[in-house]
Amino acid sequence: MHLPFWLTTALLFPVLLYQGKRARRDTPRLPEAQGSPGGQYGEGVPVFRVLVIGESTAAGVGVSTHDQGLASQLASQLHERSGEPIAWHTFGVNGIRLGELNEKLAKADLPEADVVLLSMGVNDTTGFTPRYQFREQLWALRELLSQRYPAPVYLLSVPPMHLFTAPPSPLRHVMGWRARQLDELYRNLANQSPDDFRYLTYPTITDTSLLASDGYHPSEKGYRAIAVALANGNMELAYSNLNSNSDAA
Repeated sequence: MHLPFWLTTALLFPVLLYQGKRARRDTPRLPEAQGSPGGQYGEGVPVFRVLVIGESTAAGVGVSTHDQGLASQLASQLHERSGEPIAWHTFGVNGIRLGELNEKLAKADLPEADVVLLSMGVNDTTGFTPRYQFREQLWALRELLSQRYPAPVYLLSVPPMHLFTAPPSPLRHVMGWRARQLDELYRNLANQSPDDFRYLTYPTITDTSLLASDGYHPSEKGYRAIAVALANGNMELAYSNLNSNSDAA
């Protein structure tokens, strides 16, 4: 239990409650992306398949269609680098928490994938999901996916919410504090269980031209910037490892 965090939250609770209600009222609520949630870059049988699951970023909030979103943009970047056919699929629900996502995934008809990226944490931050519960839900997710997707689940870093401009202070800083706690949980899981989880981070979007009209979610350019950063890092390594294994076989 992080006593300083909970004491601070308790002391500021009336202010945080008021600011939270006001932020929800004043912040534009953008819709989820439309169109097909999957596709492919390049012709032929895909050599690598990307699946993104999670909350608003997986749902494509901030862009009009899914082919402008994170999964598509990441597949595009990997295709440009390799010249090989890369498939993508996304499954996201705006405003969802991890426990609810697990319930939906258990009933979902998901495609085959070589790598699964989880984009979560913002709603569990604002909803104050206890860390022990969030950790249990991550393991439940891993168990749920393990039979179909044996490769480690890639945990995308929780956004640094203290840098978001929409929430006022002190709400913004308390949310940032909580987001860092969940992000640290990600890092610890990846360090302790690398066969089950990997941690992925990317540069914080501070350029407002990369944000959607709500000033909160990425725009098409923002999703592309995230995809470029991921493709330049561990995602490209994962793809290279897959190619190496295929060549050796």
